[in-house]
Amino acid sequence: MQIIKSPKKLSLALNHLRRKGKRIGFIPTMGALHEGHLSLIRRAGRENDVVVVSIFVNPIQFGPKEDFKHYPRNLKRDEKLLKRENVDFLFAPSRTSIYPKRFRNFINPGPVARYLCGPKRPGHFRGVATVVNRLFEMAKPDRAYFGQKDYQQARIIEEMVRRLKLPVRIKICPIIREKDGFAMSSRNFYLSKKERTLAPSLYRALLLTKKLVRSGEHSSEKVKKAIRHRLIGRVTKIDYIEVINPKTCAPVRLIRRPVLAALACFIGSTRLIDNLLIKR
Repeated sequence: MQIIKSPKKLSLALNHLRRKGKRIGFIPTMGALHEGHLSLIRRAGRENDVVVVSIFVNPIQFGPKEDFKHYPRNLKRDEKLLKRENVDFLFAPSRTSIYPKRFRNFINPGPVARYLCGPKRPGHFRGVATVVNRLFEMAKPDRAYFGQKDYQQARIIEEMVRRLKLPVRIKICPIIREKDGFAMSSRNFYLSKKERTLAPSLYRALLLTKKLVRSGEHSSEKVKKAIRHRLIGRVTKIDYIEVINPKTCAPVRLIRRPVLAALACFIGSTRLIDNLLIKR
């Protein structure tokens, strides 16, 4: 595995492979890798000739009171995991190479950002869209891989690619869960042992949604009320519970077709998100 920090060196290396007809798969990450990331890497390896993983903790997607300074970082551990997965390139750029002086090319995340985490984390998706666009400019991948756990983020990236006519195909891959159903996430490292025992309640609440919808419930308000009741006493705070249109992320009132149940909750001081696609 080659470890590259310079965008110019990455571009030269990948252009050389591209001229040989090699297909490039790309997974952008913020490090603190777990099995969810590794599942994306394995799929990229099956579908491409070359796999590139980036690690960059993006400062502009964190709010002023969020966890940028404390976000888990362990590059040596991540490097070992990537080598084990036979990744070809680890791209670990500096902040100044992503955002040079007088950088102004910020990307509007579009209408999908109006819902769910958008109002709760102002500026977050602008930061996500901007950094992913920058990384796409540098790596120029054929395919890029994102996890469904960050469903809204993946939809925003899909829409950005469509709007900007970028020559990259976006692949949204299934959520990878622990044995008890808890969705894997880098922020799970923040949880204490006691908090970790409460965390599967999010997935269990989503499974209740699936049961209600498949039993014929059409009212999203009734479904959300049931989820809220199930979570009381198991989470510290409910940020949102929504039943949404999977394409637009807009809330739906009546459930008549496939929907996505999505929630964000705090357990202790850790904010966790999860979702479940429900087909009637």
